[in-house]
Amino acid sequence: MSEQFEIIAKTFQGLEEILAEELTTLGANDIQIGRRMVSFTGDKRMMYKANFCLRTAIRILKPIKHFTAKNADEVYSQIQEIPWEEYLDADKTFAIDAVVFSEEFRHSKFVSYKVKDAIVDYFREKTGKRPSVRINNPDVLLNIHIAQTTCTLSLDSSGESLHRRGYRQEAVEAPLNEVLAAGMILMTGWRGECDLIDPMCGSGTIPIEAALIARNIAPGVFRKGFAFEKWVDFDADMFDEIYNDDSQEREFEHKIYGYDNNPKANEIATHNIKAAGVSKDVVLKLQPFQQFEQPKEKSIIITNPPYGERISTNDLLGLYQMIGERLKHAFVGNEAWVLSYREECFDQIGLKASQKIPLFNGPLECEFRKYEIFDGKYKEFKSQETEEGGEGEERKDFRPRREGEFKPRKDEESRPRREGEFKPRREGEYKPRREGEFKPRREGESRPRREGEFKPRREGGYREEGRDPKAPREFRGNREPRIPKKTEE
Repeated sequence: MSEQFEIIAKTFQGLEEILAEELTTLGANDIQIGRRMVSFTGDKRMMYKANFCLRTAIRILKPIKHFTAKNADEVYSQIQEIPWEEYLDADKTFAIDAVVFSEEFRHSKFVSYKVKDAIVDYFREKTGKRPSVRINNPDVLLNIHIAQTTCTLSLDSSGESLHRRGYRQEAVEAPLNEVLAAGMILMTGWRGECDLIDPMCGSGTIPIEAALIARNIAPGVFRKGFAFEKWVDFDADMFDEIYNDDSQEREFEHKIYGYDNNPKANEIATHNIKAAGVSKDVVLKLQPFQQFEQPKEKSIIITNPPYGERISTNDLLGLYQMIGERLKHAFVGNEAWVLSYREECFDQIGLKASQKIPLFNGPLECEFRKYEIFDGKYKEFKSQETEEGGEGEERKDFRPRREGEFKPRKDEESRPRREGEFKPRREGEYKPRREGEFKPRREGESRPRREGEFKPRREGGYREEGRDPKAPREFRGNREPRIPKKTEE
């Protein structure tokens, strides 16, 4: 039996349960759901399959050491104890990605430097030579995660984020992340049993991911490569066997329709769909949602309209009002799922949602709402559904936000405050006054700002992951070949 070891699959907040279901289907063991991650155990084959087959994972990590450290020197000594010749040699390059939530370690770059120094010194003492650090396309990518004093050092087996499938030739403004799109589709329960429609498809991400799900085509088939292919113990024959196995793929008897009113978006979507090899499954049409008509066959709508954040529109509320009007009059007997951000936008749809699921689209805390379109009154519809043994009421674990109320990003709530950064007090929270400090104002009483007083800083900051260019391998199967991106020599 092959050696079993711990593996961690990272994902977006809200997709953890869907990822756990994927891992169960894949045959993983000891599956445990965490925050933005799912841990499991498996062998080398399982790790390869996780990278190649999972639709809702953004990277797959293989932990090589868990330890506790209270300062940088302890991190250095713990890293030096690892037998690095098993993972690296002096002729290879490496890079370190640090994720830190700790009062003891305030700067992730400083942690990265300490880990780098420990590895370099290890090889210099043993061989007199040292491996080089390379930010883009390193031979070995390491990840260190620190939560307070608990540290985990892992090998990153994915390299470039798994949401970069490889089929996207171009993108419209603010494209939907491929992992999020796949997660949304899987949440609806749709696996290709009927037609699927995205009336605002943009660059075609939802239609493409839906086609891959319907045919059960592994998303990794379009990738140029994975980080584990450069590891010392890489088994090329085993991975070729996984790559060329299309026994799980299936026929799709229905159609996927993508509409958009932007000619440029329609052109981009056409190129992306062709690159993904799903042209015969996806029908694109240049058509505004206002012209949407009742489909002849049973269908499901999954769509991601503009929120007015990154994509501006002249009449945002009017857009959502029109969406509700079209659903009520041209989608009777079917169900629609809408991802959006603002409560006032959902209000304009004018339909009662039977399910509300919180999801993050980048930094925006959104909701994914299900609408069941029917004739007659909602109460009559639900009572009939209950008698027939249908779905119950909407999920109780989610409280809809009030108008104008926006919750901060969850992944920032637990971030330790930097030196000098104020923490805003919650409403009604009492803070003892320091000596000489002004007493709290009475209602209606005004107070001028004191000298040096300032507003709390906004949250923010993101880091773009490095790309991992590598020559593409031959496209397998009987699907049309992928069209590689044009690159400059």
